[in-house]
Parts: sequence; C-alpha cells; structure tokens
Amino acid sequence: MHDLSVGSRKEVMTYLEPFMLGEMAEYLKPVEEMWQPADFLPDSSKDTFFDEVRDLQESTRELSYDLLAVLIGDTITEEALPTYESWLTMVDDVSKSEQGGWMKWVRAWTAEENRHGDLLNKYLYLSGRVDMRAMEISTQYLIQDGFDIGTGADPYRNFIYTSFQELATNVSHRRVASLAKQAGDKLLSKMCGVIASDEARHAKAYKSFISEAIKVDPSEVILAFEDMMRKKIVMPAHFLREIGIKSGETFGHFTDAAQRIGVYTAVDYVDILKELNVDWGLEHLTGLNDAAEKGRDYLLALPARLLRVAERMKIPSLEYKFSWILSK
Repeated sequence: MHDLSVGSRKEVMTYLEPFMLGEMAEYLKPVEEMWQPADFLPDSSKDTFFDEVRDLQESTRELSYDLLAVLIGDTITEEALPTYESWLTMVDDVSKSEQGGWMKWVRAWTAEENRHGDLLNKYLYLSGRVDMRAMEISTQYLIQDGFDIGTGADPYRNFIYTSFQELATNVSHRRVASLAKQAGDKLLSKMCGVIASDEARHAKAYKSFISEAIKVDPSEVILAFEDMMRKKIVMPAHFLREIGIKSGETFGHFTDAAQRIGVYTAVDYVDILKELNVDWGLEHLTGLNDAAEKGRDYLLALPARLLRVAERMKIPSLEYKFSWILSK
C-alpha cells in the first residue's frame, strides 16, 4: 500500500498524472511507427487501383450477412470517436492542462483510435455491399444522441469502463478477423487484426490506471467497480439506430447478430469481468472498509452468477434486415 494520504479523488488523480506521462511510451506508439489506413487499402494513384478494388469486392462477397452487419456496427461505433473523446475530457478532478498527463493521454489515445473508423469506413465504401448513406446516417445519429453510460464524470468509473470496453472491442475485432479469414477475406482479417492489437494495448493502459488508483484509494475504487457492474456495462453503441427507428432499437439487432456468429457473447462479458477481478487482485486486496469488503465479495461471486444466466440464453434467429446492407 502506498503511503499517500488520500482525501479525495482529486488527490489520487494528481498522484496519477506523472504515472500516465511515464506510461504513455509503453502503451502508445510514435506516430511515424504506426500503421495507417493507406497501408491496407487500394492506392487510387496507381494504375492497378481498379483491379485491386475488384479483388477487394470479390473477397467481400463471401462475408455472411451477420458478419457484414457486425462489421458495419463496429465501424459506426469506431466513428463515434468525437463523443468518446469529449466524454473523457469531462472527467472531474483531473488537471485540464494541455501538457498534463491526462490530456496528453486522451489526445494520443484519440489519435490512435481515429484510424480504426477511417480504415473500416473506406473498406466498406469500396466493398460495394453497403448503403453508405444509411450507414452514415446511423453514425450521425449515434454522435448526436450522446453517450450516457452511467459513469458521470467520476474518473474511477471512467477508467473501469474503458478497461472493460477496450477488452470487449479487442474480442470483437479479433473474432471478426478470424471469421473474415475463414471466409477468404485476408485483407479484412489483417485489418481487424491490427485494430484488435491497438485495443489490447489500450486496455492494458486503462487497467494500469486503475491498478495505480487501487494502491492509494482501494475502497473507493472497489465501490465504483461494484456500482458499475450492478448497473451493467453498456456498450458505446447502445443508442445505435437507423433512419425512422427510435434511439437504441438497432443496437439489439446488432448484438443479436454478434451473438449468432460468436463475435461477442454474454460469456465474453463474464470472461472480461473475471479477467479484471484477477488483474486488479481483488481476491487478495487489503485495507478495504466494510462497504468495500462487501463490494469485493459481490464482484468475486458475480461471474458464476452471470455465467448461469448466459448459459440459459437463447441465441436469436435471423429475422432483421439492416438498412445498411444492399440486397445482392
């Protein structure tokens, strides 16, 4: 246990600022060393451009309806990045100095994440299987409708959420990469693989922020974690919709498709919770107050409870037709 006397989250966040600055080099890469969307996509300046686009479209034809729907939903989620960046900059008790650890992290994280939606959007545009206007409407709706995920401006809840969410997006992109490879689309598989790798690095960073906070304020962190899990972790795209449809209605169909093909399931949710419990050392954590002890007990028992529920869930049958996908 660190010997810092903690009176508030502000004190903890002040303590974390130099840690964030020091850890950025481990969890973020220099811009000049990063992959960029142009590394994967057909080059329009070359004579081979149209041949490469035809090859891309040929590979895309073999993607299943559900896989394409999930890929589009993932792309829309990635493209709602301005919402997530503005949410992270509103965290309370954090120095808003442009050179402070938190603001530097948020800008650098945003810069890395921005490439994901950029790459996937261009791929889908070239694929010829997507009604881009319908997809773009959903993206605009998602940014417009906001990002209410129950964290408020609490830094602990925000770090817990991003730890969970980055692990979930890693799973989703990794599984899409695997399914794309099985369908013969090597380009899409490679693209989703590098995106998944980014998400894994980012998850490690956010988990490390919580690990440091636990050293100085364990009870409050555990209580925040308990509260988040009681309310359930909602996905960033939970307001997803299409034109003429109420906010959030399309999200259910998107998650049904993801469950059907095993891209992201209720069991994955449980596995992520288990991973966080282990990574943050909940079982052996000391110095907790009575309320946090009860919270820790709840968190340790929760995976088994959720797994029983997940095992009883029925996988929904395919019925819904997304406005994003063109008829063959």
